[in-house]
Amino acid sequence: MAMPEIRVALAQTNPVVGDISGNLDACFDATLRAADAGAKVVLFGEMVVTGYPIEDLAQRESFVRAAEAAVADFAARLAGTNLGDLHVVIGHPAIAAEPNGWAISNNCASVLHGGAVVGRYAKHHLPNYGVFDEHRNFVSANEPLTFEAGGLRFSTLICEDIWQQGGPVAALSKNACDVALVLNGSPFEIDKDDRRLELVRTLASEHGCAVAYCNLVGGQDDLVFDGDSIVVDANGQLVARGKQFETDIVLIDFEANGSASLASAASTTKADDHWQVWNALVTGLRDYVDKNGFKSVILGMSGGIDSAVCASIAVDALGPDRVFGVSMPSKYSSEHSRSDADVSAVRLGIHLRTESIEPYVAAYESGLGLSGLAAENLQARMRGVILMGLSNQEGHLVLTTGNKTELAVGYSTIYGDSVGGYAPIKDVEKTLVWALARWRNEQASAAGQPEPIPRNSIEKPPSAELRPDQVDQDSLPEYDVLDALLDAYVERRLSRDQVVALGFEAAIVDKVIRLVSIAEWKRRQGAIGPKITPMAYGRDRRMPITNRFR
Repeated sequence: MAMPEIRVALAQTNPVVGDISGNLDACFDATLRAADAGAKVVLFGEMVVTGYPIEDLAQRESFVRAAEAAVADFAARLAGTNLGDLHVVIGHPAIAAEPNGWAISNNCASVLHGGAVVGRYAKHHLPNYGVFDEHRNFVSANEPLTFEAGGLRFSTLICEDIWQQGGPVAALSKNACDVALVLNGSPFEIDKDDRRLELVRTLASEHGCAVAYCNLVGGQDDLVFDGDSIVVDANGQLVARGKQFETDIVLIDFEANGSASLASAASTTKADDHWQVWNALVTGLRDYVDKNGFKSVILGMSGGIDSAVCASIAVDALGPDRVFGVSMPSKYSSEHSRSDADVSAVRLGIHLRTESIEPYVAAYESGLGLSGLAAENLQARMRGVILMGLSNQEGHLVLTTGNKTELAVGYSTIYGDSVGGYAPIKDVEKTLVWALARWRNEQASAAGQPEPIPRNSIEKPPSAELRPDQVDQDSLPEYDVLDALLDAYVERRLSRDQVVALGFEAAIVDKVIRLVSIAEWKRRQGAIGPKITPMAYGRDRRMPITNRFR
């Protein structure tokens, strides 16, 4: 007797938080394409109706009820266009039966069929770590949801549910599930794709069911969702993975014995880390600009590695016509810094103008009697004033070009080079900035294109050029040492003594820890930027500003 078979579509879409009608239009288009390809079950990502995360919008009853009503209307829309025979699994918030303080809603998955909501599952495990505050905004629920389609039994789960033991995962075997459908809003982090795959493989093997893991795509403030939806069979073997950082539809044929086979072109190959990071940064910037209605971006072009990398990311995200650079030399700016900025702009094809800061600096120095560090910082602040003035005048979003290492130790001027609305490399340590620059140049060379980032910007000693012959290492350890130390202290949360035990000089450790601690107030005022590591400043690491513990 032949096993029943059914085609399932995993639809990776890029929702915009709050754009309920636009998000559902995208879902409808994806459903239509999936149906045309023979799919009978269509799976979307977590909270796709409203976008994710919705943060305190989950506490607004009017917003949650609007989402619920839209889901019911969407079910009717599907039936009205001859798609009612499909089972569509879609994520959205819904009013909880028993509110808990401020939390009035569930994070839900609804099953749509025949023009109606025929089943609803509410997320059981609510993550409350890292970037997630779901205990603040959602109410947990306990009831599993299983439905039948094409002779197979499908169970629904939502993201964190498969990262924790117990709850709905335990019910998969009990309910004789053939395919687990997992809705996900899982942000990108370096190496997270490996962890997801291992998790999904383990889930499938332990419960003897195939697993379809559908993730969101796109940037949402400081988070980037990378897609990379995964399908494994009941033996834990990878069958397909969706595209990274692109909308996609993955088609899979499932059988009751837990086997799964590709019904569309899809890759099982993992992209290299530098490609993933670069595309995460590009996606985050592009979506922040476009979803918030900015027409263009503007940034200071110093001739250094950070601004050159940021400009290259911006061009890949938006195209050269939407990127405006400003060279702002001072009397301390070297000739090679000016020429490197020019070369980078020409190779990228961006707009570049030159605005000397000298007359503004001279006026403030003489008027206020500034000298020393105050005079150095004044130069950076004049550059910030110029960028913000042009932003106000011409409507650009200002990009600040500081990297994670500088952010960690406060190596920036508040209201100066830190000014801006978005920080493309905020979560990229300095040594990785160099690696990404080399990688991007290699990609360009392989494609027969000019290298976008001048070799001199990569190879010369980094400098803020705020005084004669200044280099970063006048104030900081060598970057390979500093980044390794910060990895131990910040990323891995080791104590001072544990860091010293790794072989770092005690005096350097003490200096860096002090710098990290006293820079917290600066970080609180900084621009957002795309998260790519497990310990990004902002949502992940939250420390008191007034704090004497070292």
